[in-house]
Amino acid sequence: MNSYRHGHEKIGTIENIYNGDMFPELAISTFRNIERLFPTRAIPASTTPEPFEQSRQSLQPFKSRIKDTTTDKTAQYYDLYDYIALNSVTGMVVLKEGRLVYENYFHGNGPDTRWMSMSVAKAVTSTLVGAAIKDGHIKSIDDPTVKYVPELKGSAYEGTTVRHILGMNSGVKWDETYTNSDSDRRAFLKAQLAQRPGALLEVMKDLPAAGKPGHIHNYSTGETTVAGEIVIGATGKRLSDYLHEKIWEPYGMEGEASWWLDSPDGNEIGGSGISAVLRDYARFGQFFMDGGEAGGQQVLPEGWTETAGQPVTLENGEMVDYGLMWWPAWTEKSKKNKAFQAIGIHGQVIHIDPAEKVVIAISSARPKPMGTQPIDDMLFLEDLMESIR
Repeated sequence: MNSYRHGHEKIGTIENIYNGDMFPELAISTFRNIERLFPTRAIPASTTPEPFEQSRQSLQPFKSRIKDTTTDKTAQYYDLYDYIALNSVTGMVVLKEGRLVYENYFHGNGPDTRWMSMSVAKAVTSTLVGAAIKDGHIKSIDDPTVKYVPELKGSAYEGTTVRHILGMNSGVKWDETYTNSDSDRRAFLKAQLAQRPGALLEVMKDLPAAGKPGHIHNYSTGETTVAGEIVIGATGKRLSDYLHEKIWEPYGMEGEASWWLDSPDGNEIGGSGISAVLRDYARFGQFFMDGGEAGGQQVLPEGWTETAGQPVTLENGEMVDYGLMWWPAWTEKSKKNKAFQAIGIHGQVIHIDPAEKVVIAISSARPKPMGTQPIDDMLFLEDLMESIR
């Protein structure tokens, strides 16, 4: 990674990322250099990278009628140029039936630019749990969490299962507010900054119960680190190595990636910190839409990719608009198509629409962690897909 062309750029801090207090130029250089913020483990490019075949179809000019989410104005029409500019997009890759329809980069990014995933990494971690189940390292999705993470014995996580962790319905209390310095998310970040082995699990172990496991959904980045520790405990392998073995190498990823560690030569942080080129985020989405097959081998359990991105029903019968660390569609058309997304703060997206056979990967540098996208991503992408001809 020493020859990385962006490696000389000035960057901000991890606190800047979560506070949302960087001007655009600094944010962009930071988001494409996140491996400089923490120790990382490399995920080598595939020895047999699989180039994209160019689609015979392309994006045709279109306008999307969407209400501006940041104002009370009536609906307006936005084209692709508006979306790129207003939503601070730095790159977009569109695949249709696995073929490249559209690829473009902005603000100095290119196909070789590695970009932060943030919570897109959650979908990767949950997928590795699926791979560990398929491989027999995890006997059942309903196995106890502490079977694989014994450090959590005696905590509120005793009595939870792997399924509870993946759906973030463990019943353990958690405040995910990024910009609140007193939130559990920021306490987790402080432990991450300490770079001390075991510090992250200590934060999780000290959390109180908020209700019965399986009965309360509570979005928790910390819980994805628990999911990562489940994979590590079950397989005896590092997350980066297992990702390379099961997906990166056999699926033909073209770029070297990296993953943040909780301490020097420690464990990967399951909920964030993957840095990869945009084409490989798109390939990961295509791998998932293909049913979880890589290199001619089935990597994920039967039916995993059909259900992981769909709403989960809690044990009390309540349906939650969250899957197994994927976000189900929230618009009527996309719901009908059973579309879903991996989403990261500041505008990172992998959008998968099985009915349209489309995967869209987007990198962005939006000003704040949440809530600064004037144009609703999913509504716009619905219209974009209709323009592929």
